[in-house]
Amino acid sequence: MLLAGPAGTESLALSGLPAPLRQEYRLRFFHTHTGEQLDVVYRNGDSYIPAALAELDHFLRDHRTGEVRHYNPRVFDLLYQLLEAAGRPGAQINVVCGYRTPWSNEYLRIHGHGVALHSLHMQAMAIDIRLPGTGTAKLRDLALALHEGGVGYYANSDFVHVDVGRVRHW
Repeated sequence: MLLAGPAGTESLALSGLPAPLRQEYRLRFFHTHTGEQLDVVYRNGDSYIPAALAELDHFLRDHRTGEVRHYNPRVFDLLYQLLEAAGRPGAQINVVCGYRTPWSNEYLRIHGHGVALHSLHMQAMAIDIRLPGTGTAKLRDLALALHEGGVGYYANSDFVHVDVGRVRHW
């Protein structure tokens, strides 16, 4: 059965009940190095939105070189789950670091920033974040409870690293 909705919209219904709307997966970001903001629906139900993923790839580019790499979309699902676990769906995430080229990664290593030689940032599988209004220790604990990948806690720099590699923590 088709049901007419407002302004001529229609939805398929089973058993006389309106069909559920496909869940929108929205993320909001502020990049601490570029000052850019992004508010994007990257997934609708089980389907990723290619144009939105391209926007995310550009937003999370290496801010030192401008190089873009395609991000593993599971990172975005992890961030979405993390916001829900924090009870803050729709909150704006502060991005400290997204993708890093091998050059940027080595630059940071040489200058004593404590980055891993084979960092998952270079594979676009990791992100360093803050969630204003939620302490980084709490954010770390929430990420650990998800058991979805690596979690690094950097108390002195006030950020949390999350990735979609193997489950581990530091």
